[in-house]
Amino acid sequence: MVLEKIDQLAREWLEEAGNRIFMALEQSNIEVEAKSDRNDLVTNVDKATEHYFAEKIAAHFPEHRLLGEEGYGEEITSLEGVVWVLDPIDGTVNFVEQKRNFAISLGIYQEGVGELAYIYDIIGGEFYFAKRGEGAFVNDVAIPKLAKDNKLEDSLVIINTASVRKFPHMLPVIQAARGLRLYGAATLEYMAVATGRADAYVSANLSPWDIGAGKIIAEEVGAIVTRVDGSEMVITEKGDSFVASPGVHAEILRDYSR
Repeated sequence: MVLEKIDQLAREWLEEAGNRIFMALEQSNIEVEAKSDRNDLVTNVDKATEHYFAEKIAAHFPEHRLLGEEGYGEEITSLEGVVWVLDPIDGTVNFVEQKRNFAISLGIYQEGVGELAYIYDIIGGEFYFAKRGEGAFVNDVAIPKLAKDNKLEDSLVIINTASVRKFPHMLPVIQAARGLRLYGAATLEYMAVATGRADAYVSANLSPWDIGAGKIIAEEVGAIVTRVDGSEMVITEKGDSFVASPGVHAEILRDYSR
């Protein structure tokens, strides 16, 4: 019953947050700041969206904790109890520069297990959802399970320049694949793999909120999610990320990781 209540309220809050973000774009009410460098941006809309969720969670579920990007949650190193993992706007540079290709990302973890996940591509009009053990959906349409025998030579991959610099063995992966695609938002890149629009996504450095929802959704359709070396992904730790359909994940580890 608790998960049912969380799901009901999370959907309501995501819809409201999406409307607020859309209105901010319509009214050009966006103030931009740089964080660690000029490409690490935050806006008043990122902050307001996370603050909105923080207030709602505290009011309805005071025993729950929030792990968020903009500082309205808690410093969390473990996932005891119920933890909401939130990126209020994933793809902030896209939000600022393109006014598209960004999303709200929300994952719900209970005792370390991903139970519910939501990724809302507001401008693209795609609402992704997964519940553990019950499959994943986009706009209430079931996402098919991924094929297990895809080959790299027939695949599109998502690997940016930072990943190639950190992992030079990924350059031959790009060269062996059918093509390269980049979206600039980890949530949407995870969803590209989950929906079969791409077969692999490699990133050099992602935070928990970047993958908190995407990992749940991708795994629910059969994608393999690990670190680049194939080791287990620990959701509370920042680091590299490798998500792919089963066959391509195995092929890259087997043939390109040395």
